[in-house]
Amino acid sequence: MGMTMTQKILAAHAGLESVTAGQLIEADLDLVLGNDITSPVAIHEIEKMKVDGVFHKDKIALVMDHFVPNKDIKSAEHCKCVREFACKNEITNYFDVGEMGIEHALLPEKGLTVAGDVIIGADSHTCTYGALGAFSTGVGSTDMAAGMATGKAWFKVPSAIKFNIVGKPQKYISGKDVILHIIGMIGVDGALYKSMEFVGEGIQYLSMDDRFTIANMAIEAGGKNGIFPVDDVAKKYMEEHSTRPYTVYEADEDAVYDEEYTIDLSTLKSTVAFPHLPENTKTIDEVGDIAIDQVVIGSCTNGRFEDLATAAEILKGKKVKKGLRVIVIPATQQIYLDAMEAGFIRTFIEAGAIVSTPTCGPCLGGYMGILAAGERCVSTTNRNFVGRMGHVDSEIYLASPAVAAASAITGKISGPEEVM
Repeated sequence: MGMTMTQKILAAHAGLESVTAGQLIEADLDLVLGNDITSPVAIHEIEKMKVDGVFHKDKIALVMDHFVPNKDIKSAEHCKCVREFACKNEITNYFDVGEMGIEHALLPEKGLTVAGDVIIGADSHTCTYGALGAFSTGVGSTDMAAGMATGKAWFKVPSAIKFNIVGKPQKYISGKDVILHIIGMIGVDGALYKSMEFVGEGIQYLSMDDRFTIANMAIEAGGKNGIFPVDDVAKKYMEEHSTRPYTVYEADEDAVYDEEYTIDLSTLKSTVAFPHLPENTKTIDEVGDIAIDQVVIGSCTNGRFEDLATAAEILKGKKVKKGLRVIVIPATQQIYLDAMEAGFIRTFIEAGAIVSTPTCGPCLGGYMGILAAGERCVSTTNRNFVGRMGHVDSEIYLASPAVAAASAITGKISGPEEVM
């Protein structure tokens, strides 16, 4: 019986010739990730283990990104805890104010994630790195602690779903529209504990930023991970960003999949996820007249350079609707600099938006854009659960940067064609 991409990576890291779905294995880890919310719990657990330091100071990444710069005393204490741990253990990849970015954009940019890796992170969107052909998945803080101490983790080998991507997308159709379409099709538990494996000739039309977005939201369909084949686009990205060697794994021709779907990019329309689940999708022509109070463009899902470029193209020379709040959050310091040099920051400010330092901010109801009762927000973030961005009586509509920017101009949920 053949193996999928994910199964081959796990087998190699477990020192086994082959693995099958449902098998329990212990695998070596290439990277263990934590942030300012999840790391303190892991640190307290590792202190209980009475271990002598961490397994490898170069293979742990601690990124202060959720409530940073600190929004209150508690968040400051959390960061202090992680900062002291990083210093004590000489953690190479510790990123704080001035160096940090949103973790899932920062780590690939820094070259810390490459094809063939096994990566765990105490954050559910750790599945982002599958865009580069790695196996990466979110875990709890206690698993993070065990990973930091031993360099190993237990996994149940996932079965897989194959998504055959074909066709060429129309202008303004992005990775966000692709993954929202898929989640709308299979549901938030449609890939529960399964590997979502994306293949097909249509992948050539998806940029790395598109792929990061798609892999990032695999968890929103319940997926254990999302993963793409390693093509020339991925190789070029890794060679530009990393000095680490990478390993390419390809699925066997007789690999077993639980289901197979074909996604024709040429037929996709701008897609919006209505409250209060990412599966509640409608295409832009089905939305109707929905007035909004706020727009957020950013997050680990859509705060990358191409996302800001799309938003700036639509907002250039136009104004944000009077009374609307528009918050733009570049995902890393480098993206901020690149956007500044490209003139995007001036475009956003002249349009009437504000630009924040890199942070997760409002995505998880942290700060930088909390919603009051009855308010509606169009957001490029990844979740729209009840109370996710503030009051339990607020509403979040998930969309692409193109839809978010267009909606900022009209004051209601709108497609880019309405303003261009």
